[in-house]
Amino acid sequence: MTHTTRFEGHGVLVTGAARGIGAAAARRLAEEGARVLLTDRDGTVVVETAARLREQGLDARALACDIADRSAIEAAVAHAVDVFGSLDVLVNCAARCTPETPLFEDDLDDEWARDLDITLGGPYRCSRAALPHLVASGRGAIVNIGSVNGLQDFGNHAYSAAKAGLGSLTRTLAGHAAARGVRVNLVAPGTVHTSAWEGREDQLAEMRRLYPLGRVGAPEDVAAAVAFLASQDAAWITGTTLVVDGGLTAVNTGFHATVHPDRGA
Repeated sequence: MTHTTRFEGHGVLVTGAARGIGAAAARRLAEEGARVLLTDRDGTVVVETAARLREQGLDARALACDIADRSAIEAAVAHAVDVFGSLDVLVNCAARCTPETPLFEDDLDDEWARDLDITLGGPYRCSRAALPHLVASGRGAIVNIGSVNGLQDFGNHAYSAAKAGLGSLTRTLAGHAAARGVRVNLVAPGTVHTSAWEGREDQLAEMRRLYPLGRVGAPEDVAAAVAFLASQDAAWITGTTLVVDGGLTAVNTGFHATVHPDRGA
């Protein structure tokens, strides 16, 4: 697919970019002309992902970075600025989700704390390190990857609480950064077919019945929303949550199927 060059000359940093949504976002931005630094805790895989993008003629580099480590984040931001000359866009994609226990009272404190620290604390640390450079660029934008879990109950207590908190952080940071010319927005995806669903493809196929548009998402669906919010096409948009979920949170498909079975799929 041929895209525009909305990000020609932009320096971009994407966390959680080894695979899935993060990798798709990095690819989309690079296809639109950006110079992209892909970061991930899995240094081996993120290097391979960036290499595949370079094979396609895209400007992509890789760096291992654990967003639990403030010094590692600061080093990644400094590296992006040094290599690209500026940092114009930050995409906070990295997250952690521990399968919940059958009973809430059996959840482990360490797992709860770790999910919150990576999923909410990580974007906080990354945004803090990147913000001065985004201000200096004169066209800075942060795009956080949230989840419908932060909007409704879909399980996973800690992950959901962290994603809801990320929505709040998006709004408060947008208010703080607006006067300095930096926009901050969030994309909230529904179920997306990534490697996290490996071995559960049957369950994934069943879930498509819950989606009014008849399918679960692809990483590219989310990447397109990220590219829009990061671009000047969204120059008057900040502090918003863009829900990308095939209609899941807008339409109670199960209710309609029960009450109006004649409507069909």
